[in-house]
Amino acid sequence: MVRVEEATEVTAELVEAFARLLPQLSRSAPPPTREELAEMVAAPATTVFVARDEGGTIAGTLTLAVFRIPSGLRAWIEDVVVDQSARGQGVGEALTQAAIRVAAGAGSRTVDLTSRPSREAANRLYQRLGFGLRETNVYRFELD
Repeated sequence: MVRVEEATEVTAELVEAFARLLPQLSRSAPPPTREELAEMVAAPATTVFVARDEGGTIAGTLTLAVFRIPSGLRAWIEDVVVDQSARGQGVGEALTQAAIRVAAGAGSRTVDLTSRPSREAANRLYQRLGFGLRETNVYRFELD
């Protein structure tokens, strides 16, 4: 059984979870510091979700950003990561469903996300949950 909750405070457990999980998502991004996590948790536009396994350990995280732009209220899922030991156990689905509920409750009509093609299981999950592949280009300008 997976339990999903919104992070409302930054604890040592949350800092440790991100230090353990984020390297499983990105080799180049350093885990957020306690201060950066506090900023994320306090920001009105972001919701940090954590999924706990049966033993209560944080097994995954997801960040939802909800923001208003001229064309409407938008919701965007970012940095979904499930611990390798918990993959295939419904953690990603539970996190994504929680984010969809919060986005809908905020008034967003859509929820967007990106996923690398190499993340085959994640892509299958998103399609199974009803996400449609959009015909678009994603561009990135490096500021570093």
